[in-house]
Amino acid sequence: MTRAVHLHRPARPDTPAAISFATDERGSITIFALVLFMLIVMLGGIAIDVMKHETIRTTLTNTLDRCALMSASLDQTLDPQAVFEDCIEKAGLSQQIENIEVVNSLNHREVTANARAETNPFFLHLIGINDFDARSRTKAEQAITNVEIALVLDISGSMSGSKITNLKSAASEFVATMLDSDPEHRISITIVPYNAQVNLGPVLRGKYNATNLHGVANVNCLELPFSVYDAPGISRTLPLPMMAYADHAYGTSMIDGYVSPTSSSALPNYASEFCRQNTYGIVRLPSQDKATLQSQINALQAGGNTSITLGMKWGMTLLDPTARPMYSELISAGQMSNTLAGRPFDYNDPDSMKVIVLMTDGEHVSHDRITDAYKTGLSPIYRSSGDGQYSVYQPSHTGTSKYFVPHLGTWQASAWTNNATPAVQQDWKNVWANLKLSYVAWQFYGRALGTTSTSRNAAYNAALNDMRATYAEVATMNAQLQTSCAQAKDRKVIVYGIAFEAPSNGQAQISACASSPSHYYNAQGMEIQSAFRSIASNLTQLKLTQ
Repeated sequence: MTRAVHLHRPARPDTPAAISFATDERGSITIFALVLFMLIVMLGGIAIDVMKHETIRTTLTNTLDRCALMSASLDQTLDPQAVFEDCIEKAGLSQQIENIEVVNSLNHREVTANARAETNPFFLHLIGINDFDARSRTKAEQAITNVEIALVLDISGSMSGSKITNLKSAASEFVATMLDSDPEHRISITIVPYNAQVNLGPVLRGKYNATNLHGVANVNCLELPFSVYDAPGISRTLPLPMMAYADHAYGTSMIDGYVSPTSSSALPNYASEFCRQNTYGIVRLPSQDKATLQSQINALQAGGNTSITLGMKWGMTLLDPTARPMYSELISAGQMSNTLAGRPFDYNDPDSMKVIVLMTDGEHVSHDRITDAYKTGLSPIYRSSGDGQYSVYQPSHTGTSKYFVPHLGTWQASAWTNNATPAVQQDWKNVWANLKLSYVAWQFYGRALGTTSTSRNAAYNAALNDMRATYAEVATMNAQLQTSCAQAKDRKVIVYGIAFEAPSNGQAQISACASSPSHYYNAQGMEIQSAFRSIASNLTQLKLTQ
């Protein structure tokens, strides 16, 4: 069987089969499609990496901004860096923070922070990009442009000697520290010295509705009714009786006989007077002049009892916005600088801060005063314009002879005169200018109305009780003080308290008044300077906790 063998020759190129094979591109399209697909996948991956980066960056930025604003707020009283770090930690981003910078000044706080977070790209590193971290920077700041400070300083008798010397040195340095750091003159300082009273000075006293004016120069203390503690300020229309300038503390000779009105038993002794007749202890209105304020501080002298509540009340009053019209009047009259226009600012003014530094070395002591009925106005006491002798009208005396004449020890139908010279009825303020209270009560009432030792003493004590009264008991004064302190703190007034070698009761009152335990100082000796320095430092840096 023969088998046929076929020889297949290759087709010539110009044949139809050859032409078909040469133009077949289906394989190359597949490769291009694969390359294009890979590019699309790569671009999609890069987009995912970029979106991931932006998401992380946005979260980082928002968190940084929120925490920076929180820590830069001047309303919060914690350390700003600690506030920022706590906020970041709660957000779980502590490891991403590169640095934090806090800048403080008296009326400004600035917080700056930088952060970096790894985004761990999946696709970018395939093309050689290995560093694609999310970075963020934030800066938050808040500024207070105006600061009002009231220094409420104890100048009672127990402050004499080295205490008053140390106080003057510390307070004077404080003024310098504050004002030297204030080139824009945004800080004002008020000085309120106090003992058992607050001597306002003639200018400030003239702005209130003072009654019972006694006319004694440089004696300008007002007695405050309890109702003033219902509000942080003091109304300028409310009648406020002046404290009488009288010796109601020292005793007299109580013999059953005449004692000359020119003797030491009769003449007033103002050594223990609460409202001292001077200019060094008066309130210094808000000022930005360092020399004026330091001069006032360095002139302080000690004397009198202690009424912390009155010092605090006037300190708060002079920071209260209700005093603004009064300050405007004083500015217009040239009695305050026009740079102080607009003060005291509102409590909620975001661009202002109010501070009280309350200092005492003692505790509340109840003190007496001349009652209103015996401060001014005509008295029943007459004085001869001839020999200067006195007589007193006592309507309760029997018969028609109702004028008792002490130097004669007798009664007569008219006031004593000498050689037909007239007898002048005395105003109570004239009585206190010439005689002490105890002398008046004994010679004109005890001797006049008593016939025995017992009845004379009874008449004397009755007269004293009518003419003299206790302003307030210690418990009431403590409560009044804490009312003012609460009003201050409720209105975001920063209260620093310094108990300077004070007894335990004084320490308790000052500690309770301070804005927080870190705002309270218990100072001994030269430590008062350290206390004032610490307060100045805290205010300058606005680190309001120790």
